[in-house]
Amino acid sequence: MSTTYDYIIAGSGLSGLSLLYGLLKEESLQQKNILVIDNARKNQNDRTWCFWENKPGPFESLVCHYWDTLQFFSPEVSKEFRMKSYRYKMIQSGDFYPFVLNFAATFKNVTFLEAQIKDILEEAGMATVKTDQGNFSATYIFNSTSLFHPKMTEENTLLQHFLGWYIHTENPIFNPKVGTLMDFTLPQNHGTTFMYVLPTSEREALVEYTLFTERVLPEEEYQEALRSYMKDKLGISDYTITHSEFGVIPMSLARFRSSMGESNRIINIGTAGGYTKPSTGYTFQFVQKHIGQIIALLKENQSPVVVPTFREKMFEWYDRTLLDVLLSKSMSGEQIFTSLFKRVDPERILAFLANESGFWEEFKIRNSVPQFPFIFSGMKQLMGLGKK
Repeated sequence: MSTTYDYIIAGSGLSGLSLLYGLLKEESLQQKNILVIDNARKNQNDRTWCFWENKPGPFESLVCHYWDTLQFFSPEVSKEFRMKSYRYKMIQSGDFYPFVLNFAATFKNVTFLEAQIKDILEEAGMATVKTDQGNFSATYIFNSTSLFHPKMTEENTLLQHFLGWYIHTENPIFNPKVGTLMDFTLPQNHGTTFMYVLPTSEREALVEYTLFTERVLPEEEYQEALRSYMKDKLGISDYTITHSEFGVIPMSLARFRSSMGESNRIINIGTAGGYTKPSTGYTFQFVQKHIGQIIALLKENQSPVVVPTFREKMFEWYDRTLLDVLLSKSMSGEQIFTSLFKRVDPERILAFLANESGFWEEFKIRNSVPQFPFIFSGMKQLMGLGKK
């Protein structure tokens, strides 16, 4: 086994395998010698990724269901809307992992190594990863591990945590063409709290209890919330849980570095690179966009360090402002999203949250929420953007 490669991918989750797939699909890069290191082979259906986009993406063939009609509920707003441009899509990791791994298996220049990663550093003009199976070097190492995560505390970070149940009912109950994006008609005692309901057939749906708070809850609280919601809100008492999924995603004001080392040969990707959207926790689509930028740079023999554009910095400021409002508790998530969905075309809200809106749309969105909390947090975050 070689110890030197063109590229090393540290971590084979969503971002690592998305990068691997992108490299192998690009004709000018697909013959590069690539090493993928993780402590375990990805072979479980442990993640469900839901996202919206207005065109087919690189993993369109893996979309197991999509919705073009969504619902939003809060104590003040009840809205169902059919989208014109966007589709809300679902991909399961049980499909994603084998799809990429089977594709990669057709390339003799790709090596997989199961090993514990101990450190990643620059030395002798190369990037080196140290593992319990030896040391390996490359021109660039793409890191999606938590080695270089900044310090995240309750003061600068909310956790998006959730328990989702895939359920099967004996009777046809659901409309598989309509998904519930957010239902805030729940007690908000812990903080921002809502339900997703994403039906995939008349008898099957993902029902997910989601919170944005400083700490996770005891397991039984998620379970009780799901049972109560299905009984009281959906009128379902006879069902079977076919799959359960728990997750925690950081929504943080901490500064994630895009690269490490004097020569920037260690490139952070995924959550490690700040690809998780701070204000919502959405990751899948932002990973694909950033991976696309990395591939484009490598194709031109340029450094794969992505330099954000002015517009990307603007959206980062919007994200950090909204998150700061939530962290400071000057407004609740239910209040913010109720204000938005009450006054703004829902599809324009989705465009904004996808970093795809225009200046006029952003002006209307800014003016749809109470001004003082956002002005205060916005100024605070604007002053901090220059401190990277």
